[in-house]
Amino acid sequence: MRILSIQSAVAYGHVGNSAAAFPLQRLGHEVLAVNTVQFSNHTGYGAWRGPVFAGSDVQDVIIGIEERGALAEVDLVLSGYQGSPEIAAVILDAVARVKRANPAATYACDPVMGNARSGCFVDPAIPPLIREQIVPAADLLTPNQFELGELVGADLSDGERPVTDVLDAVERLRDRGPRTVLVTSVDHHQVPADQIAMIAVTDAGTWQVRTPRLPMKANGSGDVTAALFASHLGSSADPSGALARTASSVFDLLDATLTAGSRELLLVESQQAFAHPAEQFAVEQLR
Repeated sequence: MRILSIQSAVAYGHVGNSAAAFPLQRLGHEVLAVNTVQFSNHTGYGAWRGPVFAGSDVQDVIIGIEERGALAEVDLVLSGYQGSPEIAAVILDAVARVKRANPAATYACDPVMGNARSGCFVDPAIPPLIREQIVPAADLLTPNQFELGELVGADLSDGERPVTDVLDAVERLRDRGPRTVLVTSVDHHQVPADQIAMIAVTDAGTWQVRTPRLPMKANGSGDVTAALFASHLGSSADPSGALARTASSVFDLLDATLTAGSRELLLVESQQAFAHPAEQFAVEQLR
């Protein structure tokens, strides 16, 4: 596939495009990476340097790609951390340009807003833009459980909630546009304390996979997850298989990073986990 990826980028470490591009390339996909920011490192360090690109500059890059005739060859548009509120309009314009050139293309959005541990960590103007403008335009959405709650106006932070609360929130989201939703970092009362789950919902059904919960916080793991799931689904149209391969690759990446005691994802060192996922975790169909 050819993938237009509109995300942040860092020189040191792996988040945004700096996390998503290499796994996609290792799978054999062509990645057209358009950066919304260029930071020295991810913001989790508390200090960083580098610019947030103006929306007009990001759009110029996309128009330049269009002028080469390349948008007609794009199969998937992938977006993540937006950096500034004005990027939402640029992303929507890019999706419209791609779909005009290739009506079969799809748009996958990772609605990066925050997580259960840190809360919402983006510009307060960004969540309403995602809810009101991005969600209706997306074919695939990959929120974590906290972001799912933010998108539908529900508090899903309690791990003792039944899985039906999560699934009901997903259906409310699907009613607004995206037919496929992958929820990451899922914690409900049927998930043991030493495990974490992911749930994929499509028109064809609902699937869940559970993996061991690792004692770590890894910036960029959500970016890798969204990229892998979107690409596997686009290549195979098999939600269960895409979920199994994604869970396997991401767990092995995180396990290697934890074992090495690294603060940054061992992306290159884990490349075999992307190219040849072990699929060691069973996927169960919920509906």
